Amino acid sequence: MISVTDQALSQLKSLLAQQENPEMGLRVYVTPGGCSGFSYGMGFDDAPAGDDEVTEQDGIKVFVDPYSATYLEGAEIDYIDSLMGGGFTVHNPQAVRTCSCGSSFDAGDGAGAAKACSAV
Repeated sequence: MISVTDQALSQLKSLLAQQENPEMGLRVYVTPGGCSGFSYGMGFDDAPAGDDEVTEQDGIKVFVDPYSATYLEGAEIDYIDSLMGGGFTVHNPQAVRTCSCGSSFDAGDGAGAAKACSAV
């Protein structure tokens, strides 16, 4: 389903250790909107929902709801560290077009009206 690079795993382990909850995992999702049709989102969640797809890589759990799983199949989460700052990013083979904001994509299936990028 979703893979996580070594750099992202390292960052996630550090962040999750601060949470002091061994059941916590990373929730990755997509929502309609953004300048290209869909926007990525991620955050920590205490537990998966009953219908979530759950994967685990090197001790890090990733939760994805069924709607988002459709658009995230084969995606990779990475962590980029640069002089201008760092952050998590999603490399998605299903994205046919992305926006320069980096958090919006088009899956090529009529995702709806596009909206302006917002600073993330």
